Amino acid sequence: MSKEKNSAAGNESLWGIDLGGTKIEGVILKSVSDPEILFRDRVPTEADQGYEHILGQVKLLVDMMEKTTGIKPNGIGFATPGTLDPKQGVMKNCNTVAMNGKPMKKDLEKILGVKVEMANDADCFALAETRYGVVKERFPDARVVFGVIMGTGVGGGIVIDGKAIVGLQGIAGEWGHNFLDESGGPCYCGKSGCVEMVISGPALQRYYYKETGNNKPLKDIVALAESKVDPTAQKTIQRLIEFFGKSLSVIINILDPDVIVIGGGVGNIDLLYDRGVDSVKKYVFNNRLDTRIVKPSLGDSAGVFGAAFLLADPL
Repeated sequence: MSKEKNSAAGNESLWGIDLGGTKIEGVILKSVSDPEILFRDRVPTEADQGYEHILGQVKLLVDMMEKTTGIKPNGIGFATPGTLDPKQGVMKNCNTVAMNGKPMKKDLEKILGVKVEMANDADCFALAETRYGVVKERFPDARVVFGVIMGTGVGGGIVIDGKAIVGLQGIAGEWGHNFLDESGGPCYCGKSGCVEMVISGPALQRYYYKETGNNKPLKDIVALAESKVDPTAQKTIQRLIEFFGKSLSVIINILDPDVIVIGGGVGNIDLLYDRGVDSVKKYVFNNRLDTRIVKPSLGDSAGVFGAAFLLADPL
């Protein structure tokens, strides 16, 4: 196809797909400089029907994107629920287990006939907030961004100069499986006391249950702590704040990012942005804390937008 036809076909557009456990979402953005949404829709993943079916659902969505817009992609970025092992070329650590051990990048490129780039959902979250969200809106000169996911699990992604950093083994930013404290207990990764086992939502709920025998959702524990009627709820939230500071200070000491964006359900707890920041400041290797720690602006939209920017030029 000639250069003129490429341009006419809209090949400056950015295509992104978020491979979720229950849905596969696609977006087309007009261009890097003008990220107007030209298409956004989703199809069910139906992961219980197996790996080949997931690939088929992706093809179904991409065909829908092409037919609706009349645009053909030069490449497509994918946000994944795990990581593509850069050396072995297969997926690992996916909670959509049908993907694990599969050469998904190679298979998608064969089925779709285009270049594919892949990064995990935390990397895409960080990239989306940098290129399209809160970092672009409030801190456009930021060069180093760390995106945090604190929800059912704890993950992270690194963006430097507008590019997601995946790392040699595909594990860059995985702070959730750094050791934090033995009180967290055994982790599914095979270690004990991981960050995820101390400050994720389920970990905090387990701690409260162990202390009281009452099984409460985290939002209720937070409300009880704020109302100051439940000393154990206050103790649980203080535990979160203390270990949030300890664990995030390690990231700052190593990476020294301009901005940290906190996503996930635990990231909605307002105390993290005052008392939590004070806790980080207490543990960081500096006499002050210049790193901005902020909430995201894209919410659950982040993955698909980050995927779209995987094939974009650097800032």
